[in-house]
Amino acid sequence: MTGRVGGKVAFITGAARGQGRSHAVRLAQEGADIIAVDICEPIRDVVYPASTPEDLAETADLVKALDRRIVTAEVDVRDYQALKTALDSGVEQLGRLDIVVANAGIGNAGNKLHKVREHIWRDMIDINLTGVWKSVKAAVPHLLSGGRGGSIILTSSVGGMKALPHTGHYIAAKHGVVGLMRTFAVELGPHMIRVNSVHPTQVNTPMAMNDVTFRLFAPDKENPGPEDFAPISQMGHTLPVPWVEPEDISNAVLFLASDESRYVTGVQLPVDAGSLLK
Repeated sequence: MTGRVGGKVAFITGAARGQGRSHAVRLAQEGADIIAVDICEPIRDVVYPASTPEDLAETADLVKALDRRIVTAEVDVRDYQALKTALDSGVEQLGRLDIVVANAGIGNAGNKLHKVREHIWRDMIDINLTGVWKSVKAAVPHLLSGGRGGSIILTSSVGGMKALPHTGHYIAAKHGVVGLMRTFAVELGPHMIRVNSVHPTQVNTPMAMNDVTFRLFAPDKENPGPEDFAPISQMGHTLPVPWVEPEDISNAVLFLASDESRYVTGVQLPVDAGSLLK
């Protein structure tokens, strides 16, 4: 049995750890070969530790352990030419492209929207919105030349479907991702290329699980940890859970990447424990 995406090649950004790594492993489990990129270096004012080359190498090892091929590159999604070069090389080595998961994103310093510093706003939009556009822009020619259609999945957020305070720059970027998704879906639909977005709530990755987040949600605690964050985070959900796991998002990505969703396009798919019902 070849698996639900057997014989296909997936391009994943932000693949060194967290959701990106989980997507790479899940798609590989179901038969896909992987082109994985990540910046693997710090970004100014991002409030949690950066991914590293060692993280990306570990992703590669996990995929290889599943007897799938993987091509990796250290690439900043803000750099279109570097993205294109890495993807072109990956397609040349693996022979095709079928799936795109534009997952790379950051969470940087927050504030009320009228108080956000300009470089904080610029980095957020450049990575979480423009970087998504550049990732898809680099991939579309390969999907078109393959003539087999394809599936593009963009990582947005519950913050792409509702407003939250003190993260207006993030909210703006993630709402913008929905606009990209819908427009790409319209423009690429005649070629049987489907485009959808996933909208996670809090996910158990370094972006959410870090000391800055813990202090933000439990300011009255001297050294707050996950156990202090959990009950407050859970209040935002309908289901009685404080956060979801990367694998939960990966299962949604797999569905959208597979032929099981062959006529699904232009859809916003929440994986949010009922956050949007609140």
